[in-house]
Amino acid sequence: MIVLTYFLWNCAAFLLVRMDKYRARHGRWRVPERIFFLWALLFGAAGILLGMYIYRHKTRHASFVFGIPLLLVVNFACYYFALSKRWVSFS
Repeated sequence: MIVLTYFLWNCAAFLLVRMDKYRARHGRWRVPERIFFLWALLFGAAGILLGMYIYRHKTRHASFVFGIPLLLVVNFACYYFALSKRWVSFS
């Protein structure tokens, strides 16, 4: 269940990047950068990172180029810690 939730959350994060790129090109309201970092912190870093490079969005911002991969490492470290304490499982 946790793996499915992680996958769906990252799909939503990926689509958030896609939506912001679309809005940037069409001069519409944009997603604030803090929202991207919040989603990444809440285990969506993989989806945001993938979206950044597929859509070439936010790749010139040093805070994103270094911050999102760092949050991905933090996500995996937190998950590994939770697995080691048996707070979560793969099922």
